[in-house]
Amino acid sequence: MKIFVVIITIFCFLSCETAAEDEYINFPTHFETSKGLETATYLQTIEFYMQLAKEFPVINIQTIGATDSGNPLHIVTFNTEGDFNFKKLADDKSIILINNGIHPGESDGIDATMMLYRDLAVGKIEAPEKSIIVTIPIYNIGGSLNRNSSTRANQNGPKSYGFRGNTQNYDLNRDFIKMDSKNAKTFSEIFHLVNPDVFIDNHVSNGADYQYTLTHLFTQHNKLGGALGNYLHSEMMPQLEQQLAAKSWDITPYVNVFNQTPENGFSQFFDHPRYSTGYTTLWNTLGLMVETHMLKPYKQRVEGTYELMREVIEITERDQIKIKELRNTAAKRHQNWKYYPLAWQIDTSQTTTLNFKGFEAETLISEITGHSRLKYDRSKPFTKEVTYQNYFIPSDSVEIPRAYILKKGWSKVMELLELNNIQYSEIKSDTNVTVQSYRIADYKTFKQPYEGHYPHFNTQVESTTNTMLFSEGDIVVYTDQPGVRYLLETLEPSANDSFFNWNFFDTILQQKEHFSPYVFEDEALQILRENSKLKNEFELEKQIDTVFSKNWYAQLDWIYTRSSHYEPVHMQYPVYRVLK
Repeated sequence: MKIFVVIITIFCFLSCETAAEDEYINFPTHFETSKGLETATYLQTIEFYMQLAKEFPVINIQTIGATDSGNPLHIVTFNTEGDFNFKKLADDKSIILINNGIHPGESDGIDATMMLYRDLAVGKIEAPEKSIIVTIPIYNIGGSLNRNSSTRANQNGPKSYGFRGNTQNYDLNRDFIKMDSKNAKTFSEIFHLVNPDVFIDNHVSNGADYQYTLTHLFTQHNKLGGALGNYLHSEMMPQLEQQLAAKSWDITPYVNVFNQTPENGFSQFFDHPRYSTGYTTLWNTLGLMVETHMLKPYKQRVEGTYELMREVIEITERDQIKIKELRNTAAKRHQNWKYYPLAWQIDTSQTTTLNFKGFEAETLISEITGHSRLKYDRSKPFTKEVTYQNYFIPSDSVEIPRAYILKKGWSKVMELLELNNIQYSEIKSDTNVTVQSYRIADYKTFKQPYEGHYPHFNTQVESTTNTMLFSEGDIVVYTDQPGVRYLLETLEPSANDSFFNWNFFDTILQQKEHFSPYVFEDEALQILRENSKLKNEFELEKQIDTVFSKNWYAQLDWIYTRSSHYEPVHMQYPVYRVLK
């Protein structure tokens, strides 16, 4: 009888394994059939997921919104319980959102995620019971359809791939705050529908040469902040590194250098909200960019991405209760904040030491330019201690207001607030409110176009507090809501990725009314005669500023801007702060 039981057990084991192998054969990816040399096209990718969804009730594919390409974005969901209604899903499961093909030439994640879903469905790998996995198969569809074999000049495969820019030539990983593309607007819909606990964005790196296939770029932990940021830095990241190393997949932080050797040390890339993980951080999501190394073979890069995602799923599954509790606490922590950091700088008092696996490099004379050039020697690998600067501290902050008041008419701003689930109300009748008001005192503007804009930077404001009359239809936005960090990052003009710095309010920078000098000359004289204080200030300005004293038009303009003729909306920021 015991022998019979053993035979039955072996038979069942072999039968189950054979069934999984049969399913694997029935659902091969294009990457696998090409022996790891090619990546799936957009149509091949969507067809693959449609076939999986048809065969396996644990997988669902749905269209979710528009893109600039004219093709819709899809999300594919894996849930062992077969429930795909996010508005009704229980809060006791973690959700992992995987974004692929934001730069379609960096296609590793596209193929790795296809294999991951297939292997979960057929039982080749253990499926998570406490986590739901959601993927955007290819985010930049327009770029994916623009297929070529040459634009990734430094990349080792695949044979052909998509292009970095989307249909309108936007880099979509710079578009998460300004949302110029339909892709970004649909992403916000997906993000707020899914509300992921963990976010993975799959990329391929450019830069130095080193031994690693895998590098990670976690969202900056000090910026994420508090217990949640500490968990990311002290628990999640080390667990991922250790688990991958145990499977012979060494990984290091993203090597943030350009035309230099990493052994001299480097700093963590700081992900502002324009980037995917910087955006998801605003809602307390644990964010991670995967950056495989461009010079490693394509097959190796895809397999590494696959293993990394498996380990992130395992960590999320194991720490599911802790992650949920940390996020729930983080969602309310702003109620204890008085100030919010708007700018950051490297904390030079703290560093991390990496046992970095690189290659020796030397500086040669270029046969092309005659100048020095960098060259790595892969026959000379090394492991050296390298200083990694991955601690940041605030360099500027702002008092968090009780509410913002936005003057009506700024439709672009209102659209983005609504897309990001920001709650607001309209003023019902003309009302006087005491507010803190900003005037734009100074700013710099990039001279070259950047992602469809000429962004501002080094923005400085002057603030005054006064009572103002606001009109029916002006917008009141209270900060005590889940999107508080989004509000502060976008509505405070000096924040790096503020709506002001992205040119949303540029019309206030242009003066609309002016004066004719020959007419205003007499009135300017009368203004000075009637205002001795202004006249003294005017004379002093001429004494201390020789350029001003020699410019007759600048002198008339100085008087004009201090007269009742000067328009009050010039340089007046149309978002006001209610402090109490």
